[in-house]
Amino acid sequence: MNKDAYPVTAAVRVLRAQQVPFTPCLYNYEAHGGTTVSARELGVSEHDVIKTLVMEDDGKKPLIVLMHGDYEVSTKQLARLLHVKTIHPCAHDVAEKHTGYQIGGTSPFGTRKPLPVYMERSIADLPKIYINGGKRGFLVAIASADLIRVLRPTLVEVSTSIHGDD
Repeated sequence: MNKDAYPVTAAVRVLRAQQVPFTPCLYNYEAHGGTTVSARELGVSEHDVIKTLVMEDDGKKPLIVLMHGDYEVSTKQLARLLHVKTIHPCAHDVAEKHTGYQIGGTSPFGTRKPLPVYMERSIADLPKIYINGGKRGFLVAIASADLIRVLRPTLVEVSTSIHGDD
């Protein structure tokens, strides 16, 4: 695949329709590699690679959480903020049903069903982010301001360090 050829996914169609300038970033996908692999393959900071996490509350209501690649979501903090008992990741088949995307290729843009989006507040401070473009091995580089304009996420502070130093 030449560098100018990239998949036209539901996410790409949304970005085009919303006139969001983006740079397609293709890399060799590795199962279970996550943001560590995509950051390494693209030569960018894992902090700038944003995970799209599909979760649900105790009432099985789905939601999306956008988080820095080098952090995890404190589901306890998020549940407190949302006034629910628990929040947990959706089973893969459930996440795919809600979003229309395969796990490892989930984008917050162009989901099958409109889902509430919660974004770690500090992502807004990054001038450019790398987020899934709707296919495994395909990220798009966009301005965080454009992500906020299009998705209108609720900003939250629910990050916890993967390395336990926060």
